[in-house]
Amino acid sequence: MKANVGGIDRIMRIVVGLVLIAWVLFANGPVWAWIGIAPLATGLINFCPAYGIFGISTCKSK
Repeated sequence: MKANVGGIDRIMRIVVGLVLIAWVLFANGPVWAWIGIAPLATGLINFCPAYGIFGISTCKSK
């Protein structure tokens, strides 16, 4: 797996994921908010399978 998530994209994924999960846990949010696990995971591991399929990368090129 080559990293394809970087910079602000990574930060936004982590923040959105944490907000959605916190919504479910602490504010009795809807069940669908558990989808926050997906952006949190992709932000933490720097890899998005959908980006890989479409050939997108937000990492800075070396």
